[in-house]
Amino acid sequence: MYRYVVASLLPYVVLGAACLIGGGWAWGALISMTVYVAVMDKLPVRPLAAADWAGSQILPLVLAGAHFALLALAIPALADGPLTGVQALALGVAVALCFGQVSNSNAHELIHRGDRWQRWLGAAIYTSLLFGHHSSAHMRVHHIWVATPRDPNSARFGQGFWSFLPRAWIGSFRAGLAAERALRQGGGATPYRGYLLGAGAVVASAWLLAGWRGVLVLVLLAGYAQIQLLLADYIQHYGLRRKALANGKYEPARAGHSWNAPHWYSSAMMLNAPRHSDHHQNPGRDFAALRLDPDMPKWPYAMPIMAVLATVPPLWRWVMDPRVHALLGQGE
Repeated sequence: MYRYVVASLLPYVVLGAACLIGGGWAWGALISMTVYVAVMDKLPVRPLAAADWAGSQILPLVLAGAHFALLALAIPALADGPLTGVQALALGVAVALCFGQVSNSNAHELIHRGDRWQRWLGAAIYTSLLFGHHSSAHMRVHHIWVATPRDPNSARFGQGFWSFLPRAWIGSFRAGLAAERALRQGGGATPYRGYLLGAGAVVASAWLLAGWRGVLVLVLLAGYAQIQLLLADYIQHYGLRRKALANGKYEPARAGHSWNAPHWYSSAMMLNAPRHSDHHQNPGRDFAALRLDPDMPKWPYAMPIMAVLATVPPLWRWVMDPRVHALLGQGE
């Protein structure tokens, strides 16, 4: 189980050092989030078996602290640090990749926890990336309507990512707000007030750290991280649909309604986010206990590589459309 600790914490250590030291560490940070992960995924290491691991309760809390520490280090380093323009770009991309892949996965884990304070901690991570509404949209909309037309974060077959992006961002904001209001028909504030106030506090903190350049850095980092998050939604359900039943409802979410990946290192780094089918069938299950069964739909490459492919819609469709057709044909 040490793999989860090493793979998920290493990015924060390397990127934190790059923020403090600068220079060539900026390139090391970028390599650690790209080439290094791809190489490690290729090593012939057996994927971790699903297990009840006591450390799974503690690791997300440590990662949450690492997220906020890296955010506080990255803003002044990128706004006023002794980095050349190219070095700042390399470090900025690396930090945003870490936020989009590791922090996002950790926040996702936390908002599914039973303790309210842990759910709010996960929401705070999303809010620090100016994306707090995802906490409500994910729980109140996505998990209920996944792989149906009612979920703005489930990509239709043939839909390119860049057309999916605004629909998912705006649609999830509206759908999440409507769902929260429906729970409070008697009145009362929704969590959206907290998301917006929290985002304002984060922007103010960025200004205190590095002035208006710090605010710009925050917006750029958050924007890139949000793209990463929506890329995850896009690739995890692309082209898959639950059948509408005669009573107007939809069939339950099954293993065949999510895409998965068996690659050991990126899975450990992202707290088993690529084991997505089991998560939708058992949303309260801790990340270490998630299963990956042979019959679950799988991507041909690791999740980070699939996300890159999705940014080029013709290439994505060339790789994935035949697989969607084959999978749907098997289900008939």
